[in-house]
Amino acid sequence: MEQVIMNQLSYPILTTVIFLPVLGALLILISRRSWELWIKWVALITSISTLILALPLFTEFDKTTYKMQFVEKHSWIPEWNINYYLGVDGISILLVLLSALTAILCVMISWYSIKTKVKEFYISILLTTAAMIGVFCSLDFFLFYIFWEAMLIPMFLIIGVWGGPNRIYAAIKFFLYTLVGSVLMLVGIIVLYLYSGRTFDILELMTKSYPYSMQLWLFWAFFAAFAVKVPMWPVHTWLPDAHTEAPTAGSVILAAILIKMGAYGFLRFSLPLFPEASKAMTPVMLILSVIAIIYGAVICLGQTDLKRLIAYSSVSHMGFVTLGIFALNSQGVEGGILQMVNHGVVTGALFLSVGIVYDRTHSRQIADYGGLSTHMPIYAAFFMVFTLASVGFPGTNGFIGEFLVLLGGFTANKLIGVLAATGVILGAAYMLWLYQRVFFMAVNPKVVGLPDMDIRETLTLVPLIVLVFWIGVYPNSFLSFMHASVEHLLERVNMAGSLQEANIAKTIMEGVIR
Repeated sequence: MEQVIMNQLSYPILTTVIFLPVLGALLILISRRSWELWIKWVALITSISTLILALPLFTEFDKTTYKMQFVEKHSWIPEWNINYYLGVDGISILLVLLSALTAILCVMISWYSIKTKVKEFYISILLTTAAMIGVFCSLDFFLFYIFWEAMLIPMFLIIGVWGGPNRIYAAIKFFLYTLVGSVLMLVGIIVLYLYSGRTFDILELMTKSYPYSMQLWLFWAFFAAFAVKVPMWPVHTWLPDAHTEAPTAGSVILAAILIKMGAYGFLRFSLPLFPEASKAMTPVMLILSVIAIIYGAVICLGQTDLKRLIAYSSVSHMGFVTLGIFALNSQGVEGGILQMVNHGVVTGALFLSVGIVYDRTHSRQIADYGGLSTHMPIYAAFFMVFTLASVGFPGTNGFIGEFLVLLGGFTANKLIGVLAATGVILGAAYMLWLYQRVFFMAVNPKVVGLPDMDIRETLTLVPLIVLVFWIGVYPNSFLSFMHASVEHLLERVNMAGSLQEANIAKTIMEGVIR
Protein backbone atom coordinates (compact mmCIF):
# COMPACT_ATOMS: atom_id res chain seq x y z
CA MET A 1 0.00 0.00 0.00
CA GLU A 2 1.27 3.47 -0.84
CA GLN A 3 2.63 5.06 2.33
CA VAL A 4 2.79 8.68 1.16
CA ILE A 5 0.60 11.54 0.04
CA MET A 6 2.38 13.86 -2.37
CA ASN A 7 2.67 17.58 -1.62
CA GLN A 8 -0.82 19.07 -1.37
CA LEU A 9 0.49 22.64 -1.79
CA SER A 10 1.65 24.61 -4.80
CA TYR A 11 5.18 25.03 -3.45
CA PRO A 12 7.71 22.61 -1.86
CA ILE A 13 6.91 23.54 1.72
CA LEU A 14 9.43 21.25 3.45
CA THR A 15 12.32 22.30 1.23
CA THR A 16 11.32 25.91 1.85
CA VAL A 17 11.30 25.68 5.65
CA ILE A 18 14.59 23.74 5.67
CA PHE A 19 16.57 25.93 3.30
CA LEU A 20 15.12 29.38 4.02
CA PRO A 21 17.27 29.58 7.18
CA VAL A 22 20.27 28.54 5.05
CA LEU A 23 19.46 31.37 2.64
CA GLY A 24 19.27 33.80 5.56
CA ALA A 25 22.63 32.52 6.82
CA LEU A 26 24.19 33.10 3.38
CA LEU A 27 22.78 36.63 3.30
CA ILE A 28 24.34 37.31 6.70
CA LEU A 29 27.62 35.74 5.52
CA ILE A 30 28.04 38.31 2.73
CA SER A 31 27.16 41.18 5.08
CA ARG A 32 29.81 43.37 6.65
CA ARG A 33 30.60 42.86 10.32
CA SER A 34 29.75 46.47 11.04
CA TRP A 35 26.15 45.91 9.95
CA GLU A 36 25.20 44.31 13.27
CA LEU A 37 21.65 45.67 13.35
CA TRP A 38 21.10 44.55 9.76
CA ILE A 39 22.40 41.07 10.61
CA LYS A 40 20.02 40.76 13.56
CA TRP A 41 17.03 41.86 11.50
CA VAL A 42 17.92 39.44 8.69
CA ALA A 43 18.06 36.58 11.23
CA LEU A 44 14.75 37.64 12.81
CA ILE A 45 12.89 38.13 9.52
CA THR A 46 14.25 34.83 8.20
CA SER A 47 13.14 32.90 11.27
CA ILE A 48 9.69 34.54 11.34
CA SER A 49 9.26 33.84 7.62
CA THR A 50 10.22 30.21 8.18
CA LEU A 51 7.48 29.79 10.80
CA ILE A 52 4.88 31.57 8.66
CA LEU A 53 5.69 29.41 5.63
CA ALA A 54 5.54 26.30 7.85
CA LEU A 55 2.05 27.07 9.20
CA PRO A 56 0.25 25.33 6.27
CA LEU A 57 1.71 22.10 7.68
CA PHE A 58 -0.57 22.69 10.66
CA THR A 59 -3.63 23.91 8.80
CA GLU A 60 -3.54 21.58 5.76
CA PHE A 61 -2.48 18.37 7.49
CA ASP A 62 -4.84 15.42 7.02
CA LYS A 63 -5.35 13.96 10.51
CA THR A 64 -7.24 10.89 9.29
CA THR A 65 -4.26 9.09 7.76
CA TYR A 66 -0.94 7.73 8.99
CA LYS A 67 0.69 8.28 5.59
CA MET A 68 3.55 10.70 5.04
CA GLN A 69 2.30 14.06 3.78
CA PHE A 70 3.76 17.04 1.88
CA VAL A 71 6.16 14.53 0.33
CA GLU A 72 8.97 15.64 -1.98
CA LYS A 73 11.11 13.03 -3.71
CA HIS A 74 13.86 13.58 -6.27
CA SER A 75 16.72 11.37 -7.40
CA TRP A 76 19.97 12.63 -5.91
CA ILE A 77 22.78 10.05 -6.30
CA PRO A 78 21.24 7.32 -8.46
CA GLU A 79 24.39 5.15 -8.42
CA TRP A 80 23.85 4.52 -4.71
CA ASN A 81 20.06 4.75 -4.85
CA ILE A 82 20.08 7.92 -2.74
CA ASN A 83 17.13 10.30 -3.00
CA TYR A 84 16.26 13.75 -1.76
CA TYR A 85 13.18 12.50 0.07
CA LEU A 86 11.14 14.54 2.55
CA GLY A 87 7.79 14.11 4.32
CA VAL A 88 6.05 14.54 7.66
CA ASP A 89 3.42 12.60 9.59
CA GLY A 90 1.66 12.97 12.92
CA ILE A 91 4.84 12.06 14.80
CA SER A 92 7.10 14.70 13.25
CA ILE A 93 4.87 17.62 12.27
CA LEU A 94 4.67 19.30 15.69
CA LEU A 95 8.45 19.08 16.12
CA VAL A 96 8.98 20.88 12.81
CA LEU A 97 6.73 23.73 13.93
CA LEU A 98 8.37 23.86 17.37
CA SER A 99 11.81 24.10 15.71
CA ALA A 100 10.69 27.06 13.61
CA LEU A 101 9.23 28.85 16.65
CA THR A 102 12.34 28.20 18.74
CA ALA A 103 14.55 29.89 16.14
CA ILE A 104 12.57 33.13 16.49
CA LEU A 105 12.84 33.09 20.28
CA CYS A 106 16.59 32.41 20.15
CA VAL A 107 17.17 35.37 17.84
CA MET A 108 15.09 37.69 20.02
CA ILE A 109 16.63 36.70 23.35
CA SER A 110 20.16 37.14 21.94
CA TRP A 111 19.52 40.66 20.59
CA TYR A 112 21.64 42.43 23.22
CA SER A 113 23.35 39.58 25.08
CA ILE A 114 25.60 38.50 22.17
CA LYS A 115 28.24 41.21 21.72
CA THR A 116 31.11 39.40 20.00
CA LYS A 117 31.19 37.68 16.62
CA VAL A 118 27.53 38.60 16.09
CA LYS A 119 27.63 37.64 12.42
CA GLU A 120 28.91 34.12 13.10
CA PHE A 121 26.47 33.63 15.98
CA TYR A 122 23.33 34.24 13.92
CA ILE A 123 24.69 32.14 11.07
CA SER A 124 25.12 29.29 13.56
CA ILE A 125 21.58 29.71 14.91
CA LEU A 126 20.03 29.60 11.42
CA LEU A 127 22.12 26.64 10.25
CA THR A 128 21.24 24.69 13.41
CA THR A 129 17.57 25.39 12.77
CA ALA A 130 17.81 24.15 9.19
CA ALA A 131 19.58 20.94 10.22
CA MET A 132 17.09 20.12 12.98
CA ILE A 133 14.06 20.64 10.74
CA GLY A 134 15.80 18.48 8.14
CA VAL A 135 16.17 15.66 10.66
CA PHE A 136 12.42 15.62 11.33
CA CYS A 137 11.53 15.67 7.62
CA SER A 138 14.03 13.21 6.09
CA LEU A 139 12.73 9.95 4.62
CA ASP A 140 16.08 8.86 3.19
CA PHE A 141 18.67 7.56 5.65
CA PHE A 142 21.59 9.16 3.82
CA LEU A 143 19.86 12.56 3.88
CA PHE A 144 18.81 12.03 7.50
CA TYR A 145 22.37 11.30 8.58
CA ILE A 146 23.69 14.41 6.83
CA PHE A 147 21.22 16.61 8.70
CA TRP A 148 21.85 14.69 11.95
CA GLU A 149 25.60 15.34 11.77
CA ALA A 150 25.31 18.84 10.26
CA MET A 151 23.59 20.00 13.43
CA LEU A 152 26.68 19.16 15.50
CA ILE A 153 29.00 21.76 13.96
CA PRO A 154 27.05 24.99 14.56
CA MET A 155 25.89 23.73 17.98
CA PHE A 156 29.51 22.97 18.90
CA LEU A 157 30.41 26.54 17.93
CA ILE A 158 27.49 28.08 19.83
CA ILE A 159 28.65 26.39 23.04
CA GLY A 160 32.41 26.69 22.44
CA VAL A 161 32.59 30.31 21.22
CA TRP A 162 29.78 32.12 23.05
CA GLY A 163 29.54 29.97 26.18
CA GLY A 164 30.75 30.41 29.76
CA PRO A 165 34.19 29.98 31.34
CA ASN A 166 34.30 26.19 30.82
CA ARG A 167 32.78 26.34 27.34
CA ILE A 168 35.61 24.49 25.58
CA TYR A 169 35.33 21.50 27.91
CA ALA A 170 31.53 21.45 27.58
CA ALA A 171 31.61 21.80 23.79
CA ILE A 172 34.16 19.01 23.30
CA LYS A 173 32.28 16.72 25.68
CA PHE A 174 29.02 17.39 23.82
CA PHE A 175 30.70 16.75 20.46
CA LEU A 176 32.45 13.53 21.48
CA TYR A 177 29.43 11.98 23.19
CA THR A 178 27.12 12.64 20.27
CA LEU A 179 29.71 11.73 17.63
CA VAL A 180 30.50 8.32 19.13
CA GLY A 181 26.81 7.40 19.25
CA SER A 182 26.27 8.67 15.73
CA VAL A 183 29.12 6.56 14.34
CA LEU A 184 27.53 3.40 15.74
CA MET A 185 24.22 4.41 14.17
CA LEU A 186 26.02 4.93 10.85
CA VAL A 187 27.28 1.35 10.99
CA GLY A 188 23.69 0.23 11.56
CA ILE A 189 22.46 2.29 8.60
CA ILE A 190 25.06 0.71 6.32
CA VAL A 191 24.04 -2.77 7.47
CA LEU A 192 20.39 -1.98 6.70
CA TYR A 193 21.39 -0.59 3.29
CA LEU A 194 23.32 -3.70 2.30
CA TYR A 195 20.84 -6.20 3.75
CA SER A 196 17.79 -4.58 2.14
CA GLY A 197 18.97 -4.51 -1.46
CA ARG A 198 20.92 -1.25 -1.31
CA THR A 199 18.23 1.25 -0.42
CA PHE A 200 18.25 4.16 2.01
CA ASP A 201 14.48 4.65 1.63
CA ILE A 202 13.20 4.65 5.23
CA LEU A 203 9.62 3.76 4.31
CA GLU A 204 10.78 0.89 2.11
CA LEU A 205 13.06 -0.38 4.87
CA MET A 206 10.07 -0.43 7.22
CA THR A 207 8.25 -2.88 4.93
CA LYS A 208 11.02 -5.46 5.23
CA SER A 209 11.49 -8.10 7.91
CA TYR A 210 14.82 -8.62 9.66
CA PRO A 211 16.05 -11.62 11.67
CA TYR A 212 15.56 -11.25 15.41
CA SER A 213 19.28 -11.47 16.20
CA MET A 214 19.99 -8.76 13.62
CA GLN A 215 17.23 -6.59 15.06
CA LEU A 216 18.77 -6.83 18.53
CA TRP A 217 22.19 -5.77 17.28
CA LEU A 218 20.77 -2.90 15.23
CA PHE A 219 18.52 -1.79 18.09
CA TRP A 220 21.55 -1.22 20.31
CA ALA A 221 23.54 0.43 17.50
CA PHE A 222 20.75 2.97 17.04
CA PHE A 223 20.23 3.15 20.80
CA ALA A 224 23.79 4.46 21.16
CA ALA A 225 22.93 7.54 19.09
CA PHE A 226 19.42 8.15 20.38
CA ALA A 227 20.11 7.54 24.09
CA VAL A 228 22.95 10.07 24.08
CA LYS A 229 20.76 12.67 22.41
CA VAL A 230 17.76 12.21 24.78
CA PRO A 231 19.90 11.95 27.03
CA MET A 232 19.10 8.76 28.95
CA TRP A 233 20.84 7.69 32.12
CA PRO A 234 23.78 6.90 32.30
CA VAL A 235 24.93 8.72 29.12
CA HIS A 236 23.43 12.03 30.25
CA THR A 237 26.50 13.69 31.76
CA TRP A 238 27.23 15.92 28.76
CA LEU A 239 23.90 17.74 29.10
CA PRO A 240 24.36 19.62 32.42
CA ASP A 241 27.78 20.86 31.30
CA ALA A 242 26.51 21.91 27.88
CA HIS A 243 23.48 23.69 29.33
CA THR A 244 25.48 25.43 32.03
CA GLU A 245 28.13 26.79 29.68
CA ALA A 246 25.99 27.50 26.59
CA PRO A 247 24.60 30.98 25.97
CA THR A 248 20.87 31.34 26.54
CA ALA A 249 20.00 30.62 22.91
CA GLY A 250 22.17 27.51 22.95
CA SER A 251 20.46 26.20 26.09
CA VAL A 252 17.04 26.85 24.54
CA ILE A 253 17.94 24.94 21.35
CA LEU A 254 19.35 22.06 23.39
CA ALA A 255 16.28 21.84 25.61
CA ALA A 256 13.54 22.61 23.10
CA ILE A 257 14.69 20.70 20.03
CA LEU A 258 18.05 18.93 20.04
CA ILE A 259 17.36 16.40 22.80
CA LYS A 260 13.98 15.64 21.17
CA MET A 261 15.88 14.21 18.21
CA GLY A 262 16.82 11.17 20.30
CA ALA A 263 13.24 10.43 21.35
CA TYR A 264 12.11 11.04 17.77
CA GLY A 265 14.70 8.49 16.60
CA PHE A 266 13.19 5.81 18.84
CA LEU A 267 9.75 6.53 17.39
CA ARG A 268 10.77 6.88 13.76
CA PHE A 269 13.36 4.11 13.52
CA SER A 270 13.75 1.79 16.52
CA LEU A 271 10.09 0.81 16.94
CA PRO A 272 9.03 0.36 13.29
CA LEU A 273 12.33 -1.05 11.95
CA PHE A 274 13.14 -3.36 14.88
CA PRO A 275 9.73 -4.12 16.40
CA GLU A 276 10.64 -7.54 17.85
CA ALA A 277 13.81 -6.22 19.45
CA SER A 278 11.94 -3.16 20.74
CA LYS A 279 9.33 -5.39 22.31
CA ALA A 280 11.99 -7.57 23.91
CA MET A 281 13.97 -4.58 25.21
CA THR A 282 10.92 -2.80 26.62
CA PRO A 283 11.61 -3.82 30.28
CA VAL A 284 15.17 -2.47 30.01
CA MET A 285 13.99 0.80 28.48
CA LEU A 286 11.28 1.25 31.11
CA ILE A 287 13.77 0.68 33.93
CA LEU A 288 16.27 3.14 32.43
CA SER A 289 13.46 5.69 32.03
CA VAL A 290 12.38 5.39 35.67
CA ILE A 291 15.99 5.71 36.84
CA ALA A 292 16.33 8.91 34.79
CA ILE A 293 13.08 10.30 36.21
CA ILE A 294 14.03 9.74 39.84
CA TYR A 295 17.78 10.35 39.53
CA GLY A 296 17.35 13.64 37.65
CA ALA A 297 14.78 14.89 40.17
CA VAL A 298 16.87 13.96 43.22
CA ILE A 299 19.96 15.64 41.76
CA CYS A 300 17.91 18.81 41.15
CA LEU A 301 17.25 19.08 44.90
CA GLY A 302 20.96 19.59 45.54
CA GLN A 303 21.73 22.13 42.81
CA THR A 304 22.85 25.69 43.55
CA ASP A 305 23.11 26.84 39.91
CA LEU A 306 19.90 27.90 38.13
CA LYS A 307 20.85 26.51 34.71
CA ARG A 308 22.28 23.32 36.11
CA LEU A 309 19.06 22.65 38.04
CA ILE A 310 16.93 23.10 34.92
CA ALA A 311 19.40 20.95 32.96
CA TYR A 312 19.02 18.04 35.39
CA SER A 313 15.25 18.54 35.32
CA SER A 314 15.49 17.83 31.58
CA VAL A 315 17.01 14.44 32.34
CA SER A 316 14.02 13.71 34.58
CA HIS A 317 11.38 15.05 32.18
CA MET A 318 12.85 13.24 29.18
CA GLY A 319 12.64 10.07 31.26
CA PHE A 320 8.87 10.54 31.11
CA VAL A 321 9.11 10.82 27.32
CA THR A 322 11.00 7.53 26.88
CA LEU A 323 8.73 5.88 29.46
CA GLY A 324 5.69 6.85 27.39
CA ILE A 325 7.28 5.68 24.14
CA PHE A 326 8.22 2.24 25.48
CA ALA A 327 4.95 1.73 27.32
CA LEU A 328 3.89 0.67 23.81
CA ASN A 329 0.27 1.73 24.19
CA SER A 330 -1.58 4.64 22.64
CA GLN A 331 -1.83 6.69 25.84
CA GLY A 332 1.86 6.33 26.60
CA VAL A 333 3.17 6.99 23.08
CA GLU A 334 0.87 9.97 22.45
CA GLY A 335 1.69 11.29 25.92
CA GLY A 336 5.40 10.89 25.15
CA ILE A 337 5.11 12.82 21.89
CA LEU A 338 3.04 15.55 23.51
CA GLN A 339 5.50 15.70 26.40
CA MET A 340 8.31 16.24 23.88
CA VAL A 341 6.48 19.37 22.73
CA ASN A 342 5.60 20.36 26.30
CA HIS A 343 9.16 19.98 27.49
CA GLY A 344 10.38 22.06 24.58
CA VAL A 345 7.92 24.82 25.46
CA VAL A 346 8.35 24.83 29.24
CA THR A 347 12.05 24.09 29.65
CA GLY A 348 12.86 26.38 26.73
CA ALA A 349 10.85 29.08 28.51
CA LEU A 350 12.69 28.45 31.80
CA PHE A 351 16.07 28.82 30.10
CA LEU A 352 14.86 32.00 28.41
CA SER A 353 13.75 33.28 31.81
CA VAL A 354 17.11 32.47 33.40
CA GLY A 355 18.81 34.28 30.51
CA ILE A 356 16.70 37.38 31.13
CA VAL A 357 17.78 37.70 34.75
CA TYR A 358 21.36 36.59 34.01
CA ASP A 359 21.75 39.51 31.60
CA ARG A 360 21.03 41.81 34.57
CA THR A 361 23.07 40.14 37.32
CA HIS A 362 25.61 37.94 35.47
CA SER A 363 25.04 35.29 38.10
CA ARG A 364 23.41 31.86 37.91
CA GLN A 365 23.75 31.13 41.62
CA ILE A 366 20.42 30.69 43.40
CA ALA A 367 21.96 32.18 46.56
CA ASP A 368 22.48 35.49 44.74
CA TYR A 369 18.73 35.96 44.42
CA GLY A 370 15.86 36.30 46.88
CA GLY A 371 12.87 38.63 46.97
CA LEU A 372 13.02 39.06 43.21
CA SER A 373 9.22 39.30 42.96
CA THR A 374 9.38 42.66 44.73
CA HIS A 375 11.50 44.25 41.99
CA MET A 376 10.46 42.21 38.93
CA PRO A 377 6.76 41.34 39.44
CA ILE A 378 5.99 40.75 35.73
CA TYR A 379 8.99 38.45 35.44
CA ALA A 380 7.89 36.63 38.61
CA ALA A 381 4.41 36.06 37.15
CA PHE A 382 5.81 34.58 33.92
CA PHE A 383 8.23 32.37 35.84
CA MET A 384 5.41 31.13 38.08
CA VAL A 385 3.36 29.99 35.06
CA PHE A 386 6.31 28.07 33.66
CA THR A 387 7.06 26.60 37.10
CA LEU A 388 3.49 25.33 37.45
CA ALA A 389 3.61 23.90 33.93
CA SER A 390 6.88 22.15 34.76
CA VAL A 391 5.35 20.44 37.80
CA GLY A 392 2.26 19.39 35.82
CA PHE A 393 -0.33 21.70 37.36
CA PRO A 394 -3.85 21.04 35.95
CA GLY A 395 -4.74 23.47 33.20
CA THR A 396 -1.16 23.70 31.93
CA ASN A 397 0.43 21.66 29.17
CA GLY A 398 2.62 19.71 31.60
CA PHE A 399 -0.38 18.13 33.28
CA ILE A 400 -1.93 16.41 30.27
CA GLY A 401 1.45 15.15 29.01
CA GLU A 402 2.48 13.61 32.32
CA PHE A 403 -1.03 12.26 32.92
CA LEU A 404 -1.03 10.35 29.61
CA VAL A 405 2.51 9.04 30.17
CA LEU A 406 1.69 7.82 33.67
CA LEU A 407 -1.55 6.27 32.42
CA GLY A 408 0.42 4.44 29.74
CA GLY A 409 3.08 3.48 32.28
CA PHE A 410 0.54 2.03 34.72
CA THR A 411 -1.07 0.09 31.87
CA ALA A 412 2.29 -1.37 30.85
CA ASN A 413 3.57 -2.12 34.36
CA LYS A 414 2.02 -1.01 37.66
CA LEU A 415 5.32 -0.89 39.56
CA ILE A 416 6.91 1.22 36.84
CA GLY A 417 3.92 3.55 36.97
CA VAL A 418 4.17 3.96 40.75
CA LEU A 419 7.92 4.66 40.64
CA ALA A 420 7.48 7.17 37.80
CA ALA A 421 4.78 8.97 39.78
CA THR A 422 7.34 9.73 42.50
CA GLY A 423 9.11 11.85 39.90
CA VAL A 424 6.07 14.15 39.78
CA ILE A 425 6.27 14.66 43.56
CA LEU A 426 10.01 15.31 43.45
CA GLY A 427 9.52 17.66 40.50
CA ALA A 428 7.07 19.76 42.47
CA ALA A 429 9.52 19.81 45.40
CA TYR A 430 12.56 21.10 43.53
CA MET A 431 10.71 23.58 41.29
CA LEU A 432 8.59 25.15 44.04
CA TRP A 433 11.61 25.30 46.35
CA LEU A 434 13.55 27.01 43.56
CA TYR A 435 10.75 29.54 43.12
CA GLN A 436 10.62 30.23 46.84
CA ARG A 437 14.37 30.87 47.08
CA VAL A 438 14.55 33.11 44.02
CA PHE A 439 11.37 35.17 44.28
CA PHE A 440 10.46 35.19 47.97
CA MET A 441 12.49 34.98 51.19
CA ALA A 442 14.52 38.03 52.25
CA VAL A 443 15.39 40.53 49.52
CA ASN A 444 18.98 40.05 48.40
CA PRO A 445 20.81 43.38 47.98
CA LYS A 446 22.07 42.15 44.59
CA VAL A 447 18.53 42.26 43.11
CA VAL A 448 17.61 45.70 44.41
CA GLY A 449 16.87 48.06 41.54
CA LEU A 450 16.78 45.43 38.81
CA PRO A 451 14.49 46.56 35.96
CA ASP A 452 11.52 44.36 35.07
CA MET A 453 11.14 42.72 31.65
CA ASP A 454 11.07 45.04 28.66
CA ILE A 455 8.81 44.69 25.61
CA ARG A 456 11.28 42.49 23.67
CA GLU A 457 11.68 40.05 26.52
CA THR A 458 7.93 39.95 27.15
CA LEU A 459 7.19 39.28 23.48
CA THR A 460 9.74 36.45 23.57
CA LEU A 461 7.88 34.66 26.37
CA VAL A 462 4.27 35.41 25.37
CA PRO A 463 4.07 32.72 22.61
CA LEU A 464 5.19 30.12 25.15
CA ILE A 465 2.61 31.28 27.69
CA VAL A 466 -0.05 30.88 24.98
CA LEU A 467 1.12 27.33 24.23
CA VAL A 468 1.20 26.40 27.93
CA PHE A 469 -2.51 27.16 28.29
CA TRP A 470 -3.56 26.18 24.76
CA ILE A 471 -2.21 22.66 25.14
CA GLY A 472 -3.29 22.49 28.77
CA VAL A 473 -6.91 23.50 28.12
CA TYR A 474 -7.45 22.03 24.64
CA PRO A 475 -4.88 19.22 24.20
CA ASN A 476 -6.84 17.44 21.49
CA SER A 477 -5.94 20.18 19.01
CA PHE A 478 -2.42 18.69 19.19
CA LEU A 479 -3.15 15.07 20.08
CA SER A 480 -5.43 14.72 17.04
CA PHE A 481 -2.39 15.03 14.76
CA MET A 482 -0.88 11.89 16.30
CA HIS A 483 -3.76 9.42 16.51
CA ALA A 484 -3.51 7.77 13.09
CA SER A 485 0.31 7.63 13.02
CA VAL A 486 0.59 6.25 16.56
CA GLU A 487 -2.10 3.64 15.94
CA HIS A 488 -0.30 2.46 12.78
CA LEU A 489 3.05 2.33 14.61
CA LEU A 490 1.65 0.29 17.49
CA GLU A 491 -0.07 -2.13 15.09
CA ARG A 492 3.30 -2.90 13.54
CA VAL A 493 5.06 -3.34 16.88
CA ASN A 494 2.30 -5.49 18.40
CA MET A 495 2.04 -7.63 15.27
CA ALA A 496 5.77 -8.31 15.44
CA GLY A 497 5.51 -9.03 19.15
CA SER A 498 2.73 -11.55 18.56
CA LEU A 499 4.80 -13.18 15.82
CA GLN A 500 7.79 -13.40 18.13
CA GLU A 501 5.68 -15.04 20.86
CA ALA A 502 4.24 -17.48 18.33
CA ASN A 503 7.75 -18.42 17.14
CA ILE A 504 8.91 -18.96 20.74
CA ALA A 505 5.87 -21.16 21.45
CA LYS A 506 6.51 -23.10 18.26
CA THR A 507 10.14 -23.67 19.23
CA ILE A 508 9.12 -24.90 22.69
CA MET A 509 6.53 -27.28 21.22
CA GLU A 510 9.03 -28.69 18.75
CA GLY A 511 11.43 -29.30 21.61
CA VAL A 512 8.75 -31.09 23.64
CA ILE A 513 7.78 -33.28 20.67
CA ARG A 514 11.40 -34.26 20.07
